[in-house]
Amino acid sequence: MSVKYFSVAEFAAKHCIAERTVRNYCARGELDGAILVGKTWSIPADAEMPSRKHRKLKAMPLLTVLRQEKESKLKGGVYHRTQIDFTYNSNHIEGSRLTHDQTRCIFETNTIGFEGESVNVDDVIETVNHFRCVDLIIEKAEERLTEKIIKELHLILKSGTSDSRKDWFAIGDYKRLPNEVGGCVTTAPEDVHRQLKMLLKEYNAIKYKTLDDIIDMHQRFEAIHPFQDGNGRVGRLIMFKECLANGHVPFIITDELKMFYYRGLHEWPQIKEYLRDTCLTAQDNYKLILDYFRIKY
Repeated sequence: MSVKYFSVAEFAAKHCIAERTVRNYCARGELDGAILVGKTWSIPADAEMPSRKHRKLKAMPLLTVLRQEKESKLKGGVYHRTQIDFTYNSNHIEGSRLTHDQTRCIFETNTIGFEGESVNVDDVIETVNHFRCVDLIIEKAEERLTEKIIKELHLILKSGTSDSRKDWFAIGDYKRLPNEVGGCVTTAPEDVHRQLKMLLKEYNAIKYKTLDDIIDMHQRFEAIHPFQDGNGRVGRLIMFKECLANGHVPFIITDELKMFYYRGLHEWPQIKEYLRDTCLTAQDNYKLILDYFRIKY
């Protein structure tokens, strides 16, 4: 009996995923029987999605390198680059006015000698704190995602800031006052624990987490908006951690992708392609860094 083949577009439509995702699966050999004819992939119509295959996850070479470089305090490697790029972009998305060079200076020299201009103290503190948060997700990458880890990230991120001196602001704990994001309502303070516990239960029950599973968890986390402030940065740290834990190339949402990222978060329940494609673009950008440092993925 002859095998029926689908094009990338047909296979993507059948499984409701992005065409780029299908091409990535093919390139990595994760769709059995897929063949490249010229520049076009032909995929058996009955090919199983990678998430349905019971593959044992191997430790990512990237995670090993990040841990080694972190421990040895190696300068100029992928850990160094990740710390600066991740911290600069995630903070800048949230309004930090520090430049990439200033962020680099803080990481490399532990000084803030910016001649001829004033800087916001909170921007500096949160930059240093974010470096510590990145260290934490590298250390605990393979641990089960829990409320304890999420709260610990928030505690580190906001420690020593002006927010930490406000009676109504709970650092390392859930919000006490209602808040909104982008004009949209979020979970009420009294419901945060229950909603987040439910989200983590559902997410952790997934044995083989796809990139879509991680993105979906991230969007739902941001919709809950559990903290008074710092939700975006904590959420992106969690997403990076979970990519490392589940064998996916992690990614950094850059300031240039900010508006696409926000649109994707807003539209995810109805249209998944916006956020998925933004994350895949960010992933492609991070792959270029891994290629430069000759790290396999």
